Amino acid sequence: MQTSPVSPTFETKPKAVAAVAVDSGQYLTLRLGDEDYAIDIMRVQEIRSYEEPTRMANSPIFIKGVINLRGVIVPIVDLRMKLNISKVEYNEFTVVIILNVRGSIIGAVVDAVSDVVTLDAKNIKPAPQFESAIDSRFILGLAQVGERMLIVMNMEALLSTAELGMVGAT
Repeated sequence: MQTSPVSPTFETKPKAVAAVAVDSGQYLTLRLGDEDYAIDIMRVQEIRSYEEPTRMANSPIFIKGVINLRGVIVPIVDLRMKLNISKVEYNEFTVVIILNVRGSIIGAVVDAVSDVVTLDAKNIKPAPQFESAIDSRFILGLAQVGERMLIVMNMEALLSTAELGMVGAT
């Protein structure tokens, strides 16, 4: 039996630091209001132009409705509204990012997508903890890419069925 000298099974880090592991890899950068965000590219299934979804009665305000995507009913979430970012008009750059989050297919409306960047986990710094409109559970950290500061999002927390006010299927 071989043991690894770097087995961090039981670490003595404070809970705030060890809350969510950030992986190195490729991230899709997107725009919401005046800020640049990044999401793990492995969650992205496709990027589509915005089309008005079918509104569902009694759904939370940030759920714009649903679309039929090749036989799958997909809820469409406006991330600006979900994150309490000032309302921006839909235009030719507005897109829907179709994401696979914990086996659920969800569409996220964003102002625009920019590019794909490679981020090293050691370059993603923890976000400072302070009162803000965006819940800190939704932020994995901050990464500097050239002149841009990217807010790395935790899509599992942001688009969980509990956060969307939806009842889980299973």
